Amino acid sequence: MFDNLLKPEHLIIILVIALLIFGPSKLPGLGKGLGEAFRGFKEGIKGSPDNPDAAKQQENTAAKSENATTPVK
Repeated sequence: MFDNLLKPEHLIIILVIALLIFGPSKLPGLGKGLGEAFRGFKEGIKGSPDNPDAAKQQENTAAKSENATTPVK
């Protein structure tokens, strides 16, 4: 049933529909966001990021959010 699901013709049709829905100006941003999402997913599966700077940045962000307090009225 799913043997020939992603033929090149099907992929072209999907890309044309995406172009019609999102427009040419938003497609690069969507592709970039999708790539970053996949990269983050792979890093999460591995358990450690490839980039040590990214780990430090995540730790700093987590520390800032823990230290941030909301004013109580």
